[in-house]
Amino acid sequence: MSPTTFGWLILLCPLLGTVAIGFGYRRLPGRWAGWLGTAAIALAFAFAVCALISMLGRGGQHRELTSTLWSYDASAGVDAKLSILVDPLSVFMALVVSGVSTLIHLYSVAYMDSDRGYRRYFAYLNYFVFSMLLLVLAGNFVLLIVGWAFVGAASYLLISFWYRRTTATRAGLKAFVINVVGDVGLVLGTFLIFRHTGTVDFLKTFHAVRHVFPHNGTDLVAACLLLGVGAFAKSAQVPLHTWLPDAMEGPTPVSALIHAATMVTAGVYLIARMHPLFEHAPTAADVTAIGGCLTLLIAATTALVVTDLKRVIAYSTMSQIGYMIMAVSVGAYSAGLFHLMTHAFFKALLFMAAGSLIGAMAGVQSLDRMSGFRKAMPFTFGCFIVGGLALSGLPPFSGWLSKDDIIGYLDHRGGGFEVLGVLGYTGALLTAVYTFRMIFRAFLGEPCEEARELEHGHLAHAEVPRNPLTGEEEDTDVGFPGPAHHIAEREHPMKLAMATLAALAIVGGVLQIPGIDDAVTGFLKPTFADSQLAHVQVRTGPSWIGLVIGGWIAFLGIAIAYRIWVEDRALATMLRERLSPIYRLLVNKWYFDELIDLLVVAPVQWLGRLAELVLERIVIAGALTGGTVGVVRAGSAAVRRAQTGFLRYYAAAMIVCLSAVALYFLISSS
Repeated sequence: MSPTTFGWLILLCPLLGTVAIGFGYRRLPGRWAGWLGTAAIALAFAFAVCALISMLGRGGQHRELTSTLWSYDASAGVDAKLSILVDPLSVFMALVVSGVSTLIHLYSVAYMDSDRGYRRYFAYLNYFVFSMLLLVLAGNFVLLIVGWAFVGAASYLLISFWYRRTTATRAGLKAFVINVVGDVGLVLGTFLIFRHTGTVDFLKTFHAVRHVFPHNGTDLVAACLLLGVGAFAKSAQVPLHTWLPDAMEGPTPVSALIHAATMVTAGVYLIARMHPLFEHAPTAADVTAIGGCLTLLIAATTALVVTDLKRVIAYSTMSQIGYMIMAVSVGAYSAGLFHLMTHAFFKALLFMAAGSLIGAMAGVQSLDRMSGFRKAMPFTFGCFIVGGLALSGLPPFSGWLSKDDIIGYLDHRGGGFEVLGVLGYTGALLTAVYTFRMIFRAFLGEPCEEARELEHGHLAHAEVPRNPLTGEEEDTDVGFPGPAHHIAEREHPMKLAMATLAALAIVGGVLQIPGIDDAVTGFLKPTFADSQLAHVQVRTGPSWIGLVIGGWIAFLGIAIAYRIWVEDRALATMLRERLSPIYRLLVNKWYFDELIDLLVVAPVQWLGRLAELVLERIVIAGALTGGTVGVVRAGSAAVRRAQTGFLRYYAAAMIVCLSAVALYFLISSS
């Protein structure tokens, strides 16, 4: 079969899984919904592997294939079709999305076992993966927008999964609204591009862009910036990032799915896919690169003070996506996508390990309550260490090779981009510090009460379930988390998923070793064959120098974390007191929520109240609706008063009316 056939099958599997679980949930006993959902995504991954093998059997110039099921609209110059584009980039993304999602589904089989919404959860999860695969396989802007919107809807359903928890529903709405802002940007950018090119097909657009747009032309820069708005909203980049930490209100596997390989990587994919546009509009590319750099630093500094375990990892995701956005904006496409892949491995692993740890804490997520779990949870501790080392960029773990691949390109390209490279190294240092702050606080030190119980074989269970964010008492019925907690040490599906990701986090970097292997770059080369920036090569010597520097920076960050949170724990308190203004800035997340409330939410609410008081009540209700109603009521009252029932009154009225008519004709004829 051809790669395009496998492409349609990749989409079909999660769609059928969604439909089967959604309509047949009453007939699925126990964990069957979980196994069915996992099998659907695993089958999609198998078809993605088949597409890869089929594509490798073709020459580089024949690896760009399209397939159309039907034409949706072919009028007035619009060529919107239900078509997919199967090329190295889409196959690469399909492999990462379906592969990591399969492991997250497997983990969820055990993790969500006691939840009353178990079947609904897997229907949503399959729908989410289908939406993301539709997005990356879309062959035109119309289908891309559809997949983009589907991903936003699916994220709302999953973040608000525990719908009776107020904080979860608010977080879901926040994510949905901010993503709609991105959707508007994507649609408007698409319209500007279509107005000039006359097509919504990707390949036709890319071939036409240099002929219809002047280099760095105003319209093209505006279109790319609007596309960047869509990318920044979906990938949680400053200033459209505030939804991502709140998205931790969803179940932990949802956090792994959204933050590892699916939703937040959509913006990276979008810029990489639109590289012919961004290269022809370098101003827009520079703006997105700077935005990615700011995000990686702002998120990394915030993660230094956050005490919610899942939110620390969430800010880490924002920071790492910042590296990827920088990479694909400046032309380091294979480096950015390589980091996207390795990040999917170790970030999903960290979220899974965090879920196991939170299960041991009976749902508590605060690092202030955790300590000493190293002996009680050796497997979870080992996975956390592997994920942490990969995230920190310590050799030989995968993050070391992928992150420094990006920084090496920035240093080599010149033209002022070295500044972004230096800031990238700064972010790498902060990454190592906050990652091992999290690990040292949770696993070292004196065991907390829950750790002691677990050492004696008793898994902690909260007598009164509470919201981890607010402390409010909760139920365990539908719409709330289930009553039971699960840890990797006792659940084989969780352990298998985490062990697989740990192995990938260790060895995943072998695909791109300077001077030895460039499998990712070689595979993606046909997609970026038309790029002038993708051909910029970093020599092997400077690459290894950069890797050595990156390794030492990671080691230094870990040493700093050890000094502050293991050797001298009073040092953390002293630093917090001496740097209290900076601490307040970071603990309040740089006041972005407050700024958005002040500059956006409050003015919109004021305009809404003004519209209600003036437009709605006075103009519409008072003048338009009220005036018309008043006239009708007055006429009705006059008619009612005229209906007296006395014949003499009717005769007199008739005489008066006839006299008036006669008088009118007499006057008009004279």
